[in-house]
This record gives sequence, C-alpha cells and structure tokens, in this order.
Amino acid sequence: MSAMRLEHDLLGELEIPAEAYWGIHTARAVSNFPISGVPIAHYRSLIRALALVKEAAADANFKVGELDGEQHKFIVAACREVAEGNLDSSFVVDAIQGGAGTSTNMNANEVIANRALELAGYKKGDYEKIHPLNHVNMSQSTNDVYPTALKVALIIEIRELIKAMDYLRNEFAKKATEFRGVIKMGRTQLQDAVPMTLGQEFAAFARMTMEDEQRLRELIPLLCEVNLGGTAIGTQLNAPIGYVTAVTERLSELTKIEFESAADMVEATQDAGVFVLVSGVLKRVAVKLSKTSNDLRLLSSGPRAGFGEINLPPMQAGSSIMPGKVNPVIPEMVNQVAFAVIGYDLTVTMAAEAGQLQLNAFEPIMCRALMMGITQLRAACYTLADRCISGITANEEQLRLSVENSIGLVTALSPMLGYENATLVAQRAQLEGKTVREVVIALSLMS
Repeated sequence: MSAMRLEHDLLGELEIPAEAYWGIHTARAVSNFPISGVPIAHYRSLIRALALVKEAAADANFKVGELDGEQHKFIVAACREVAEGNLDSSFVVDAIQGGAGTSTNMNANEVIANRALELAGYKKGDYEKIHPLNHVNMSQSTNDVYPTALKVALIIEIRELIKAMDYLRNEFAKKATEFRGVIKMGRTQLQDAVPMTLGQEFAAFARMTMEDEQRLRELIPLLCEVNLGGTAIGTQLNAPIGYVTAVTERLSELTKIEFESAADMVEATQDAGVFVLVSGVLKRVAVKLSKTSNDLRLLSSGPRAGFGEINLPPMQAGSSIMPGKVNPVIPEMVNQVAFAVIGYDLTVTMAAEAGQLQLNAFEPIMCRALMMGITQLRAACYTLADRCISGITANEEQLRLSVENSIGLVTALSPMLGYENATLVAQRAQLEGKTVREVVIALSLMS
C-alpha cells in the first residue's frame, strides 16, 4: 500500500496519500461531488487566477505584518508554480460543487500549503509550519477569493476570445475583398430582393464579428471591480487594516490589469450581475455566429438542387449511404457550439437569480458555464476561419445568371419606370418566364 498521512477537520480524521499536495478538505469534496467528471484543473485560467489571488494575498499579509518572512517566501514560491501549471494535476475537485466555491478554494489552499512546506524542507501535512487556512487563506474567504479569481480568469479568457474573433474577422474581410466584383442577388425573407456583391455579403459578416469584439472589450472594465478583502459577506471582518488596498494593488501588479475595490463590498459579494452580463454578450456572439453559419449553409446548398452560390471546402465524406455527398460540417459545428452557449446563458441566469441574502452559492456553475462557453466559442472561431472561410470559392457564372434571371432586378429600375410599371414588368416576367430585360424592352419602357 502507498504511504498515507492522517489529516483532520471538523468532521473527523481521514487518511490522505502521503505524496498528495491536496488534503482532507479536497478529499471530502472529491467524495461528495462525483458529478461531471471534469476537475477544475481543466480550466487552466481559473487555476492561474487562483494562484495570482493567493500570491497577492500573501504579499499583502506580509506587507501589513500578518505573515512572517519564511511563510511568505515559500507560499509565494508555491503560488508561482501553481500559476505556471506545474501542479495542475493536484486540482482534482469537480467543477460542479456545492458550497459557493469553498471546495475550489480549499483545494488551492491545500496544494499551495503543501508545496510551500515541501519547498521549505518540511513534510506535506506538517501544517504547524504553514497552514492551508491560517496562512495561505489568511485575511480571506472563499466569498471574496472565488469571485475575484473568476473575474481574473474571465478577463484572460475574453482577451483570447477577442483574438480568435479578430482572426475570423480577417478571414471574412479577405473574402470580402476577393469577391468585391462578384454580382449576386440579395434576398429578404428568402425571396429575391435587389442586386449586391458577394463581397458586400462577406463584408457584413466581418462587420458583425467586429462589433461583437467591441462588446467583449467593454466587459473588461466591468470585471475589474472586485470584492477582494471583503471576506465572508463584504464587511472586511478579519482583514487587517491596510490589507484591502494592499491586496488589490498587488493583484493589479501581478496581472497587469487595473483592478479596483468595489465601492460597496457587501453588495459586490452577493451580486452576480456582471456574470449575467458576460454571459449575455457571449450569447450575442453565439447567436450571430450561428446566423452566419446558417447563411453559409444556405449559400452553399446543393450542389445542384440548392442555392449553389458558393463552395465550402470539402472536409470529410458526408454520408455512409450516399456516395459523393459532402456536408457543411464546419458551420454545423459552429451552430451546435452556439446552441450550447445559449444553454449556458440560461444556466448563468438561473444561478444568478438563485442567490440569497449576502451570498450567491451558485458561482461554481456560473464559472463552469462561462468558461465552457468562452473556450468553445474561441475554438469554433479558429476552426471556422481555417477550415471553412479561407477555402470558400464563388460560383460566379451561377451568381451572374441568378441576377439576370431574377425578377428582383426590377427594383433597380423602379425609379425610372415607376412603381406601377415595375410591378407590371415583374408580373409579366414571372408569368411568361422571361427576364426583366426582355419584358422592359418588349413593353418599350426603356431602350
């Protein structure tokens, strides 16, 4: 059998593998929440953010004279290893958990404490020297650490999503330039409308993406207000004088993000409104990406019995029974990511609404929903850009013929013919199977 160490908490004693960086609180959480099978380590930015918050707290506690020099030195060293990802395998609690994130915070406290003990030359579990709660969690509560870490992680992830969307936007813009001289029919309500260029169609996709990038950028300042130092409910109980300012300033230095203390920490500790707002913007991104993907599937439908205006690059065989069939699998994937993100938004909405009194206990599910939504949208943007948009070609002859044969072309002549004559031309063209040009000339309305 592997060597074990004995740890205790308010519920009693438990044997922990001697080499484990996590401890009894983590072990109980692993036992209590065998839910999704996805540990918090899956969300790398969250683990990094937790480490940065813990390092900032250690520095602030040392600065105000609460933490001694040796403890501070090794806690900071352990935090930096966690931030770099060296201890990710020790973050084992499930992403879905009760307790408002306490299990996540305890997991971080124990891993940092035990790694700090090891760096200091002590055995794991020798908590008299460096304690997970008395020292690593000094002047803190899950209720200020967890939402602050989530905000740090969201800023990291949103910045990466913006990069992915900018990459996708550039691919749309390249196609807009490539197709700027390709004439086609625009459609409203799936009916012929007026002529446009294929370049204009792709330029609109690029513009929609750019606008959503801007909405994401606007979220970052809102995420910079934190309740760090508010401790349990925002009253700053057990936080020493000077700590709140010191910890917030230090977190800003470590992250290179300008955080500020909430004006009302009691309000900030219970209010999940900013997470609802982030989720709403992610839903907006998802909805518009899905609409664009719908358009790409329509425009490429066929190849002979559909619109057939553009060709998506073939990615894989489309059928186990129909030889030669190729499906628009990349846009379909984006659609499904969008459906998931819309579902995550409902999860965040319900979790935020379920908060009671001075705390929202459901931030872990908000964290999971937001992290999954952002990471999936980011991957979808890169995949759509590389495996679909960049390889699109236009069926120029098909597009030209559709314009020439479209009755919608009469709209362009309406100012010269008048609405009544234009309507007559449209009716005759439809009834007789002729082009607008042929009917206008036959009626001697124009040369």
